[in-house]
Amino acid sequence: MRNLEQLNPKRVFWYFEDLCAIPHGSGNTDAISEYCVRFARAHGLACERDEWNNVIIRKPATAGYEDHPTVIVQGHLDMVCEQDANCPLNMETDGLRVRTDGEWVWAEGTTLGGDDGIAVAMALAILEDDTLCHPALEMLFTTDEETGMYGAAGLDASRLSGRVLLNADSENEGVLTVGCAGGARAALSIPVTRVPLNAPCICVTVEGLMGGHSGVEIDKGRLNANKLMGAFLQSLSTPYRIVSLEGGNKDNAIPRRTVCVLHTTEDVAAAARAFVNAHRVDTDPDLTVTVTAAPSAETALTAADSRRVAAFLAALPNGIQTMSADIAGLVQTSLNLGVLKLQEDALCATFAVRSSVNRERDALLDRLTQITADFGGEADIHGRYPAWEYRSHSLLRETMCAVYRRLYQADPVVEIIHAGLECGLLSDKLPGLDAVSFGPDMADIHTSRERLSVASTARTYTYLCETLRSL
Repeated sequence: MRNLEQLNPKRVFWYFEDLCAIPHGSGNTDAISEYCVRFARAHGLACERDEWNNVIIRKPATAGYEDHPTVIVQGHLDMVCEQDANCPLNMETDGLRVRTDGEWVWAEGTTLGGDDGIAVAMALAILEDDTLCHPALEMLFTTDEETGMYGAAGLDASRLSGRVLLNADSENEGVLTVGCAGGARAALSIPVTRVPLNAPCICVTVEGLMGGHSGVEIDKGRLNANKLMGAFLQSLSTPYRIVSLEGGNKDNAIPRRTVCVLHTTEDVAAAARAFVNAHRVDTDPDLTVTVTAAPSAETALTAADSRRVAAFLAALPNGIQTMSADIAGLVQTSLNLGVLKLQEDALCATFAVRSSVNRERDALLDRLTQITADFGGEADIHGRYPAWEYRSHSLLRETMCAVYRRLYQADPVVEIIHAGLECGLLSDKLPGLDAVSFGPDMADIHTSRERLSVASTARTYTYLCETLRSL
């Protein structure tokens, strides 16, 4: 039984419900990719599927549009799989339990996958509808976007002739995204030496911070627990020896808590109170530095290496590095010391680096590498992905703004985001690509509370069709 058949646009929600019935978490895209291939064959459309499960479906231009530039419409096939603790579904093998109240669509107990199944559903509805006017179309469905944009990274872009891209992977209607940050991961490691200790220790904990996403919330000025711990260690006036040091869980999350076990003769509790008074700010009013007793430790870093660790943390840049000169309020380049871990013979620090200008990203990575080398360590730079740089002149952006004004008598919001999108990878592979990202309203994506707006989906589909007619 179908639960969405009463919703409009009917064929969009028909295909969306079909897609929801197919398990399609990241890394599990064989079946949904095959569904798209079968769709193309059933409709007599040219289709390609590659080893990454990316799918390209082509449809010729309608009469009068034969000499218009080919348009790529793109979304990703995979979804984030999250579910409530009491949900009985196996998301590797079971379809979603889709529900609606006429205003919103959701999945009972799980994520919905509106990000980005609704893009695929709209594209399939357009391919099916021979009444629409449009240029030649290349519908590009990529895979594993949610875990690293691996499908887009592996795509052989020579298979695409279009240089105009409509990316339907945004979650706010009326917002046109026209640029995004590129980035990389930097894993830094400096050697340390442990020697016998056999002495009582204390545990210092920096916590109570707001944290947040290292891209979209880096402009909030929130404190970084790993950097604060380094500053606190540097503030100590007497020798100390570090036993353990650990903070943060993900490189792309601003760390909220860092813990250090050390041995010292100093009154660290008094130092902690003074430190909090000096460093507490409005963005993080609940900052605390607590000091508790810890068991004796058999080994610890030398006093010299302990000071060296603190100096290394102090030398590392963090947070906003530059702001955009083109877009007011836009963070252009930033980095986040997300994970800190003292191992047996090395201190390891992991950064997420972002920039909407590729040369600034690379310069910042070079700076991290040099600082690490100065401390006798090594840097592993990996997961590098390009920025989608803002185009000062974009016919697609101008057209989409004009269509939006014509349909809704209002101007859309045009923005650049300090986070990654597949448009960056595709722009790097397709020189001269003119791209815009947009989409319908969704709430609480990547959680079991995810919802897709029915009315916004209808308006966005109309907007997409009218944009194609106008290109």
